[in-house]
Amino acid sequence: MTTDPTALLDAALRGVLLALLLVLASVFGRDRPRLPVARTGALLALGLCVQVIGATPLFEAFVPRGWQAPFVAVSVGNAVLFWVFVQALFDDDFVLHNRHAAAWFAVAAVAALNCAVVAGSASVLAPVTMGVQRAVPLVFAVLAAMAAASQWRADLVEGRRRLRMFVVVGGVGYSVGMLLVRLGSPRGRLSSLSATVDVAVLLAIVAPVAWRMLRLAGSELFPTAKTRAAIPAVSPDTAQEIRAQAQEEAARAVLAEAPRPVLEPLPPSHPILEAEIAAPQPASDPAEDRLADSLQHAMAVEHAYRSEDLSIASLAARLSVPEYRLRRVINQRLGHRNFNAFVNGFRLAETMSALADPSKRGVPVLTIALTAGFQSIGPFNRAFKAATGLTPTEFRRQKLAES
Repeated sequence: MTTDPTALLDAALRGVLLALLLVLASVFGRDRPRLPVARTGALLALGLCVQVIGATPLFEAFVPRGWQAPFVAVSVGNAVLFWVFVQALFDDDFVLHNRHAAAWFAVAAVAALNCAVVAGSASVLAPVTMGVQRAVPLVFAVLAAMAAASQWRADLVEGRRRLRMFVVVGGVGYSVGMLLVRLGSPRGRLSSLSATVDVAVLLAIVAPVAWRMLRLAGSELFPTAKTRAAIPAVSPDTAQEIRAQAQEEAARAVLAEAPRPVLEPLPPSHPILEAEIAAPQPASDPAEDRLADSLQHAMAVEHAYRSEDLSIASLAARLSVPEYRLRRVINQRLGHRNFNAFVNGFRLAETMSALADPSKRGVPVLTIALTAGFQSIGPFNRAFKAATGLTPTEFRRQKLAES
């Protein structure tokens, strides 16, 4: 009895791939398991395990279609999980919603129905449901690419930026490529050779990701546990004191979502220190010290954050430094993982100071938000509520009542 070398190679590749996927799932479950990125990453890794088993040629050839339906459902649903995972990976503030679960269940249900009932039948629903199933990988691959593009420039964590681009390019390329291969295969089933190529390509994507994950997990990939700091009372006297000392100190007092170092120590009794979350500091570097000082001056004194189109590129050009150096200072020295969140911290500080100022009682909230650099009231309201737990109007009413 001769053994097919292709079958042996296929089995070996699948074994290695399953092992790596289980390692990835365990890493996601071990490091910050409550974070959306960890949860969706673990689910995606387990879903890919199901896909690897269900796509085995012998499994597709000999297992009854009814038994294959759950495997097909999970495999097609992985496209949705990949989209959610990319969103969570790129946005530290991403929140899982019921609509994400609903999208997965809807896609999985259509795929299971097609496998168990519709495929190969004369049903009038066949063209519609099969068309939906075939479109799912392409649609969610495009959505994942859009999510990656919208947040990539603002990401300050260099190791994560490189990993993310590899995940997105590899994942989108794999999803579209395998869709085309299955569309060109009889009854959508892979041949022995194409199935082996499929698992080899997936292994080539998963192996580097697993390696990087083992090095990044718990440091660069995952944000630190977030602790909402209490916002100190801003009476007129206190607000004036903060503005007199320097507006950047007020800015960092409200950055509840990210830690910051103290560039210029304040008296222990200062109310700003009540909201501070300390961050470990790297060894001092004179060049980075100068850049940190220049950045502080540009943001706090020149109010660079008021520019609506401020970007990491434009700020780096303003400071005459390469982007990578500015990213490193903001990330490693100031403790921020996202440029937009860093800039919004200064904007929120200015709006909080203005809303708590009795002399600006009659200034509309929208005017205050636009002056601080927010482009519209919607993003401002969401950012303000996320930072304080209050709407701007509620915050103003509370602070003015205290004065």
